Amino acid sequence: MSGLDASAAGGVLTRRRFFESLASVGGMSLVLSGMEALGYGIASATERPPELTGGAKNTKIVILGAGLAGMTAAYELSKAGYQVQVLEARAFAGGRCQTARKGFKHTDLIGHEQTCDFDDGLYINVGPWRIPYHHRSTLHYTKAFGVPLESFVNDNDAAYVYFEKGAGPLAGKPVRKGEIAADIRGYTAELVAKAASAGALDAPLTGLDREKFIAYLVNEGRLSKDLAYKGTEGRGFSVNPGAGVNPGPGKELPPYAFKDVLDSGAWKVLSSVTGYEQQRTMLQPAGGMDQIAKAFEKRVGPMIRYGAVVQKIKQSPSGVTVAFKDADGKPGEVTADYCLCTIPLSVLKQIDLDASAPFKAAMSGVAYAPVNKIGLQMKTRFWEEKHHIYGGHIYTDLAGINSISLPSTGWQGEKGVLLGYYAFGGEAAKISAKTPAERAAFAVAAGQKVFPEYADNFEKAFSFSWHLAEYNLGGWAEWGETGRKDSYPILCEPDGRLYLAGEHLSYLGGWQAGAIESAWQQIGKIHARVSKA
Repeated sequence: MSGLDASAAGGVLTRRRFFESLASVGGMSLVLSGMEALGYGIASATERPPELTGGAKNTKIVILGAGLAGMTAAYELSKAGYQVQVLEARAFAGGRCQTARKGFKHTDLIGHEQTCDFDDGLYINVGPWRIPYHHRSTLHYTKAFGVPLESFVNDNDAAYVYFEKGAGPLAGKPVRKGEIAADIRGYTAELVAKAASAGALDAPLTGLDREKFIAYLVNEGRLSKDLAYKGTEGRGFSVNPGAGVNPGPGKELPPYAFKDVLDSGAWKVLSSVTGYEQQRTMLQPAGGMDQIAKAFEKRVGPMIRYGAVVQKIKQSPSGVTVAFKDADGKPGEVTADYCLCTIPLSVLKQIDLDASAPFKAAMSGVAYAPVNKIGLQMKTRFWEEKHHIYGGHIYTDLAGINSISLPSTGWQGEKGVLLGYYAFGGEAAKISAKTPAERAAFAVAAGQKVFPEYADNFEKAFSFSWHLAEYNLGGWAEWGETGRKDSYPILCEPDGRLYLAGEHLSYLGGWQAGAIESAWQQIGKIHARVSKA
């Protein structure tokens, strides 16, 4: 995405170029807040599982993978009378839906072994960690299974923005997000209001329209009568209002200079929650995201064979045979009428698979994202006590960090676990090559730049790199335009008696709802086929 570049004509930052640049980072809501609605993306397309009526006819289904897609399919198919067997390579269910708490173990492909030793009651969601309100498929099961939910603070004006690569006096300085938001909104409104007042906007406005629009901008940007932005109490106080005469009304923080706000680059984070998949307040299961996986496992656990690593998938006109090795290395085999495979494509394409050439070729049409997370246990909740930040994200331009996220649970407790980095791509791959101790040291050193209390409060860490997880080999599927067009449709349809499901076969990539709804769609297809047989 482009930043606030100078115009190609003369190198001048024109009013027109300024508005275009704001739009390029999703900032049109700063000009017209109602336009945010036009950026709506993707919600759950389906709210409930398909009705599998008409009988299962003693049909056997083997499901590969006990993540949310696999367990969703197992739950719904077994309810409909299908004979279901699930093979899971790990010793536990959940797939990407994992929460690290005391006793949780993980060994990555480099050989780094970790056992989480956070204090009792503390945890970090190393996989999915938030639920949008419109992911009705996920919420269908949290409600059906009685999984308690709580608010997830996804946006917090009190949280800091820390950008080192910008210019001017705000570079390398923790700045409240709300201050940046107020100032960029105010100055933007000032520019637009003055342009509208002079009749300089491209779009023709009637006199009455212009008056109403300017009134909106005055209100939106808290402008003075001369259409100037001079700050607003909404951005905070240097001395808070209080009792009596002193402090009395308090003292408002003066705005940063417009040029300083632009030079800092901090305004780029203001697009962070304007997409439909990211709301300012989201949801999370109380006690960790794995409560959803555990709720499924409670219902389908007897169908799951753990420690079963798939070696080969063979088809015939009448059925499917899956060969695997168990936890002791002994070979085993399962035969069924149909196979629903939820194994990530990054892993599946390494398995001996009996499928058509186009189907196999299509599996190479998608890449998987390198993704890093690290949980840092702190002995005090200094972000609350010293900085008055309750949840939300610290946005940075620090390589390998991306963002630091503060817990949305355990308010005012003694200790807490924060997310020390959430990184993707090349930087994630680079940091994941470090040892767990080195990763923790890296994260603490970065956090120290934002919070002076960081290093003194750090106690323990647990890191997870999804591209180094043996049965994932990436955080989520990343489809390009060509892959979506040419490969994706092929994989959404069965190849013989083999069906695929998972977040990778949805447009809700990386989200639990994508896995669930993909499973719903595929079991609907299987049942329709069985019903016609």
